[in-house]
Amino acid sequence: MSEADGTSKNPGRYVWFTTLYNARAYYPILAILFLDLGLTLGQYVMLNLVWAATIFLFEVPSGALADTLGRKTLLVSASVLMVLEMSCLLFAPKDGGWLLFSLCVANRLLSGLSEAAASGADEALAYDSLPEGKREDAWDDVLSMAMRYRSVAFVLAMVIGGLMYDPSIVNRVLPEFLQISTEIAHRLPVAMVLVQGLICLFITLRMVEPKKIREGSFWKSCGKAVGLTLDTAKWVFTNPNTLVFVVVGLAIDSVVRNFATITSSYYRLIELPEWSFGFIGAGIGLGGYVVPAIAARLNKRFGTLANLGFAAGLGLIGLSGIVPSNSFWCLVPAMLLMMTMGFLGFTLSRALNREADSSKRATVLSVKGLAFNLGYGSFSLAFSMLLASFPPEPEGNQLANALIWQVPFFAVVTVSLLVWGKMKLSRASAQKTLI
Repeated sequence: MSEADGTSKNPGRYVWFTTLYNARAYYPILAILFLDLGLTLGQYVMLNLVWAATIFLFEVPSGALADTLGRKTLLVSASVLMVLEMSCLLFAPKDGGWLLFSLCVANRLLSGLSEAAASGADEALAYDSLPEGKREDAWDDVLSMAMRYRSVAFVLAMVIGGLMYDPSIVNRVLPEFLQISTEIAHRLPVAMVLVQGLICLFITLRMVEPKKIREGSFWKSCGKAVGLTLDTAKWVFTNPNTLVFVVVGLAIDSVVRNFATITSSYYRLIELPEWSFGFIGAGIGLGGYVVPAIAARLNKRFGTLANLGFAAGLGLIGLSGIVPSNSFWCLVPAMLLMMTMGFLGFTLSRALNREADSSKRATVLSVKGLAFNLGYGSFSLAFSMLLASFPPEPEGNQLANALIWQVPFFAVVTVSLLVWGKMKLSRASAQKTLI
């Protein structure tokens, strides 16, 4: 098989990789998985800070290494790290004290490293494998396909993961001599994701670099990566378009993504049965199936900043709607928040891939990822402090009160940044016209 034949299959392999890498069966029970192992909600939120801090430290260097050592190398590394992170969680002892917490920290560190390695490298490899000349339109098709595949896989993963976590459901379909304990049932979604990690490793090993990237020795490549990191970061934060897109997107993502990581705790707050968590996630996945078509249409009709404003509006509606936390209907705004993340991701991917040059595309996307995870980590720290400021009794009091306070914060920050972004882009357009 020629190199050209190999690269032509990269977009399809990217779709399968991003689908299996992101549709994880433990997502519907992510928060309660850690809580049921023996951690507190505050410890869990702090673990997310560890995860975000790891990505903050390695996101951009990994993107630069992808642009120098090769995108395939980073994707293979991401798959190996995915296998290791799942192994830590699979064997973490319930109520294991310092050993449990240490393995959970290791899980978050490895997860952060894996996310950093994959972030930007997967899209950059697939994008550069497309025929030149019509890459932007072709990328819309690939990105839409990837989002749809992820939505379908998300539905399956959510349903299966939620059902697996409930031992009464699992034991109902197993013969009596194969009945399993609650602790084993709680590990089944993790085991499933471990298998997905092994499949991701197989897929990435079959990918082909679209062009020769690495030049010289390893250390020369690393030196080039450092220089590329600094140059690209400077370009992202001095180019008016990328600066505005990243900063406004960061403000929206940090709050919405924080809620996404604690959804299972929220479901417990509104007194939903655990077996339903997977079906709720499946419903979110089905809703996300239509997001790419809507996002593509709106992004072709309106500018990026207008679409970011639309995402901010959806986010504010969703965050306001979950505050009552007293009925089944609170699921509607919660699902809206999840779909907002998909719309935001599509909008920013399209905009940044259009703005970035091929030689530094993965690094640009990693700069975006670094900024987003810095924002997410900072908000997670603030949210954990906010939780601690409220009395733990009655049960759910801390979370219910924290959800109230994040609404005015989100409104003030996003509206201010959208106004600033509009002024920034208008001045840049005026200066460009004068030149």
